[in-house]
Amino acid sequence: MQTKSVDIIVLNGTVLTMDAQETLMMNGAVAIKGDKIVALGPADAFSEFKAKRIIDAHGGIIMPGLVNTHTHASMTCFRGLADDLPLMTWLNDYIFPAESKLDEERVYRGALLACAEMILSGITCFCDMYLFEDAVARAAKDAGMRAVVGEVLYDFPSPNYGPLEKGFAYTEMLIDKWKDDELINIAVEPHSTYLCAPDLLKRASILALKHDLPLVIHVSETRNEVDLIKDKYGLTPVGFLEDLGVLSPNLLACHCVVLTEEDISLLHRFNVKVSHNPESNMKLASGIAPIPELLKEGVCVGLGTDGCASNNNLDIFLEMDTAAKLHKVNTFDPTVMDARTVVRMSTMEGAKALGLGDVTGSLEIGKKADLIVIDTKKPHLVPMYNPYSHVVYAVKGSDVAASIINGKVVMEDGRLLTMDMDNVMEDLRKIAQQIRNGD
Repeated sequence: MQTKSVDIIVLNGTVLTMDAQETLMMNGAVAIKGDKIVALGPADAFSEFKAKRIIDAHGGIIMPGLVNTHTHASMTCFRGLADDLPLMTWLNDYIFPAESKLDEERVYRGALLACAEMILSGITCFCDMYLFEDAVARAAKDAGMRAVVGEVLYDFPSPNYGPLEKGFAYTEMLIDKWKDDELINIAVEPHSTYLCAPDLLKRASILALKHDLPLVIHVSETRNEVDLIKDKYGLTPVGFLEDLGVLSPNLLACHCVVLTEEDISLLHRFNVKVSHNPESNMKLASGIAPIPELLKEGVCVGLGTDGCASNNNLDIFLEMDTAAKLHKVNTFDPTVMDARTVVRMSTMEGAKALGLGDVTGSLEIGKKADLIVIDTKKPHLVPMYNPYSHVVYAVKGSDVAASIINGKVVMEDGRLLTMDMDNVMEDLRKIAQQIRNGD
């Protein structure tokens, strides 16, 4: 038998592929060559392979890396800065003034810390909306993470690009600069219907469609937002976007907390994707998004953490646990948001939401090698009857033992391999002190 040479084999674990058949292997292995998965199956069938590197899961869980469909990575700079406030007070009185003092270096350092936190807790891909997004792209690239990034666009001048016209120029620069990168993808990202005029929204949509990019926007996050748009345009935010011709399969609508039946029908009709951010919505008392209804209608829904200023952590495992339990208690139905559904939301459905369903989100031959290993040799993870339930209700971000992104090991044995964690944290402590001093 001819020996097949590969770069990495991850073996001796329960493999959750999250493919269309939700194939599960109790003692499986995954072989990686270059940046792709080239084989997977029972571990005892891998004798024909010779690997440069072996990663032993020690009976743990091998699964696709998690996808964070909505965050503002560099808001790690503001973690805990303004808590226990309503959204508009939080934004206008605290966050926007703090953001006015940001620069490219602070955003880069904040994004590096976010990448470290996400890698350590099993996230291999994230979608970011913020300022100075070229710095976020550089941080993600340096950290070895897969990312979809876009500069936030709104009607008033930005601390980064100034007037809106330069915002579109900056977005086009990002598109050109990162168009051939193996890890970084660009999105067009108008902030919301309440901070973006109709012409801005339409122009952003046209630009995204022209380049076949995701269009990312906050939609119907609060009752106040919906009432504001209704008073101004006579339509809900979803209806308003439909009226503008902005609803489309490339649109990722973040939050979608306050929806009517007609809104849900429109999201399905136009194949709009949704990012569910339950912890942020709870913390800001925005409400509970009708996710079971969206799923029943066939809408693609992924999970997101939102930023560290409105959630305080970037842990999708916590988000999964919250999402599952929140909707059960809200509907008085324990069968709602079952564990398999929630795991799919954090992996394959999240990848689809970002337009990356053919690239990542599941363990399949030919896909990029984005996967994590969960250490289950811990008291809170013994015994394990159902791995899907374990992932949603028992696993913590700190249980992730190894992370591989695009075929490269970026974390092993709980240690980051792409950055100096102590330096990254010290940089953020210095930035926080400057923010405290009003600098």
